[in-house]
Amino acid sequence: MKLNKIALMLSLTSLVCGPVLAQDVNQDGNAENQDGKNVERIRVTGSSIKRTTLEGDLPLTVFTRADIDAQGITSAEQLMQQLNIAGNGADNLASNNGIVSAEQRGNNGVSGANLRGQGADATLVLLNGRRVATHGLKGRAVDLNSIPFAALERVEVLRDGASAVYGTDAIGGVINFITKRDYQGADVSAFVDVTEAGGGNIYRTSALFGAGDLIEDGYNVFATVSYKKNTVLRGIDRDFANTFQPERGLSPDTRGTPFATVFNRGASQPNLIGTGLTDPAGGGTMSAINILNLPGAAGCESGGDLMGAYDYRLWGVAGSKYACAWDYPQAQSILQPQESVDFVSRATFAVADNHEVFVELVGSRVDVAKSFEAYQVSPGSTFGPSSWYPSTGASYDLVYDALAAYFDPAQLNYGQPIAYRWRCIPCGNREIETTTDSYRLQFGAEGMVGTWDYAVGFGYSENESESLLGGGYYFTDAFVAALGGGNLNPFLLPGQSQTAAAMQDLAAASARGVKLYGGVSSTTQIDAVISGDVDSMELGGGLVQVAIGADLRREEFEFNGDERTEMRSIFLAPFDNANALDNVSRDIKAVFVEAYLPFTDSLAVTLASRYDHYSGFGGTTNPKVSFNYRPTEDLMFRGAFSSGFKVPSFNQLFNGVQELAYTGLDLADPATCPSGVANENIPGCALIQPNEIFGGKDTLQPEKAKQSSFGFVYAATNDFNIAVDWWEIERRNTIRSAPRDILISNYDQFEDNWIRDANGRVTAIDRRFVNSGGSKTQGIELDMNLTGEYDGGRWTAKFNGSHILSFKTRGLDTLPYSDNLVGDHVRFFNLPLKWKHTFTLGYSKGDFTHTFSQLYRSGYNDELPVSVRNGSYIPAEWDRKVGNYITYNYSLGYNGFDDFDIIFGIKNLLDRDPPFTAHQNDFSAGAGWEPRVADPRGRAYTLQVNYKF
Repeated sequence: MKLNKIALMLSLTSLVCGPVLAQDVNQDGNAENQDGKNVERIRVTGSSIKRTTLEGDLPLTVFTRADIDAQGITSAEQLMQQLNIAGNGADNLASNNGIVSAEQRGNNGVSGANLRGQGADATLVLLNGRRVATHGLKGRAVDLNSIPFAALERVEVLRDGASAVYGTDAIGGVINFITKRDYQGADVSAFVDVTEAGGGNIYRTSALFGAGDLIEDGYNVFATVSYKKNTVLRGIDRDFANTFQPERGLSPDTRGTPFATVFNRGASQPNLIGTGLTDPAGGGTMSAINILNLPGAAGCESGGDLMGAYDYRLWGVAGSKYACAWDYPQAQSILQPQESVDFVSRATFAVADNHEVFVELVGSRVDVAKSFEAYQVSPGSTFGPSSWYPSTGASYDLVYDALAAYFDPAQLNYGQPIAYRWRCIPCGNREIETTTDSYRLQFGAEGMVGTWDYAVGFGYSENESESLLGGGYYFTDAFVAALGGGNLNPFLLPGQSQTAAAMQDLAAASARGVKLYGGVSSTTQIDAVISGDVDSMELGGGLVQVAIGADLRREEFEFNGDERTEMRSIFLAPFDNANALDNVSRDIKAVFVEAYLPFTDSLAVTLASRYDHYSGFGGTTNPKVSFNYRPTEDLMFRGAFSSGFKVPSFNQLFNGVQELAYTGLDLADPATCPSGVANENIPGCALIQPNEIFGGKDTLQPEKAKQSSFGFVYAATNDFNIAVDWWEIERRNTIRSAPRDILISNYDQFEDNWIRDANGRVTAIDRRFVNSGGSKTQGIELDMNLTGEYDGGRWTAKFNGSHILSFKTRGLDTLPYSDNLVGDHVRFFNLPLKWKHTFTLGYSKGDFTHTFSQLYRSGYNDELPVSVRNGSYIPAEWDRKVGNYITYNYSLGYNGFDDFDIIFGIKNLLDRDPPFTAHQNDFSAGAGWEPRVADPRGRAYTLQVNYKF
């Protein structure tokens, strides 16, 4: 039964897993371990049939508690960062920090699970095998920060589609977080993870208490509570976060600086200090001038921290030759501070032989503070002439004299106000503070009736989240008054301070504490499943096993968008009142069936199918076929084919409708001008400027998916095995906001999106969400495990890798797929790295356990700087290739004390910085480095102490 042993090990081991006790099957069909004792049949993630884990047809990765502790992993987010099949999306507290794209707004404080690059909303997250409510601000995906991580017993990751078993969202795979089911005694633990360079430290403590033996006492009751704190890590604390690397193609695109930049509004505005200032050196008209960067001046760096020259060549803006810039990405926090408390309590009662009931309560509170750079203000263009800098005082004379010393004084108007752009450092960093409360109350019963297992449950899960404005936000009217009142001075050098009156003006204008928005997501679920052997149906390999179940759910979501009673404008506060939803809901009714068919001793096929009916758009049926075939004792082939689906989110269905005027000068009617490009010299291509309509659409249909996989497991000896799996995911009818270029180039399909008046003129373009196009992703996953003995101890070597073969997209189902995007930079969303692996060496002898691991993330092609794209300028040291990211970790565990365990670890042994990337912070977080790939903390030291009473 060698292959059975290896199949079990592969289904229960992860890339860092320790030894697993192999099992065989006795004559009664129950699992039997090497001591001859029966092993309980269990229900594993991905199947409704309760059985042993011997079959091995499911590509399942399991992280045990010991694995997690040995790696110093303290959160579900950290676990995802080390999981090779996890995608590289904006799913952690570094990559969704700062100002993000519209699609990601509202993700304040959220960490998501993203398997195989399909997105957090296409990866199903379960807690103890059942769904939990999605995050309250967006209602699209489960927030991993709400998972009670310290109470986990193991994490099961199904690397396969599972809509036939679980329904919606299980396209990329399934992650099942499994807490303890019972416990006796008491256990307290403490953990610290401190960085060598400072910042980004992690602290955690937990306590666990339990009493009662289910067999002897007929009950077990336990409870665990955990407290965790992550401290902030600021960009200025890490050298690699420096954006001023122009020779490599990276420089901040801002002219709002702590010592303000003068904006020359041209001769058409004689009521300003400048009237079309031209460069005496022949550079033409200067649009932006910082007097610190004029010839002979002290230089931009003299203006304050994080200032430097604006790289006008890189950005192709010759009129900013004498401008300064400010490193606003480095001013952000690159790891958000977080504080959380979570708890799990469970009571289980044996009510008769083979029957038990339980009640479980899980809850958490998570506080996260998002912090990004201070206001950039251009008073004249934003607030009108009244906010220009007044023409009095020493600072005014300083600016005028510097301009007059270089430019033609005839082009200057002494006594007229100054138009400027300023980074309001005294305003402080903008902060958004988010508090999320979540809980789930679950009742259930499990047992056996005859030879059939059953499980029924009723649960309610809720996630409520709200965001408040912290420092750095100001009421617009009071802020404009402060800017134009003359107290706030944008032309201060280091060592000079704003006056007390200026700071009082800011304090009076502060909007700290105003509620930005909030939302509540909830799920009510009733489920039941029975499974067992069909005595009357025996095939060549044994009895047919069947599972039948039903699932009833109600999902609800509400989002207030803006609850202010006093509707004063707050400058740049990202309120979202247009998308406010009043307790929308939907009902889901589902039935499912699964059958395990052992045709012969070497061939078994599993058939599954599920029907889901959603109020609002009807039903969908999703089947799955999987098999495992053992031609020899040492070799097993496995594969699966299934369909999947993902329903539209409440936002996509019901978001408020907005009409925004299109002010561009490049759009023509595609009905008469196929290119859609305005050109007055071409008949039918006259300029049009219609409104554009955005928002939800209640006629959306579910996204559809097809998943395929095929692989093999080979066990040459009991100490060595290898598994290779190929997979493919193809998605269709993907939901997205309608891109204008798709509506133009495919006008025939989207003619109804061009809204016309009675005369046939385009008055609006409907760009609300549509089902359009799709993607296709292919990859290969590799597992190798080798064990042996040395010097009285046991060693293990494990290699786990993920290779993405291709990732392609298309705007319509009728269009061909794009070029392969693997290995190229992708803005905002998933970054498809070609190769990721983890290599782990472990050695256990006596009371000591050593674990050494290497994490590898392949490089990729960076996005092109603006000047390289247009061919105007190539920086001297620009290199499109982003380097590989390789880190090493080590931990030492000791359990030689009575009831006392200790684990010491070092993360990032070589203190490897993230590889350099020239992408801009405006389009993806982390200018100068990539937070979707790398950990910014650097070398860190961990210590975990655990004591059992």
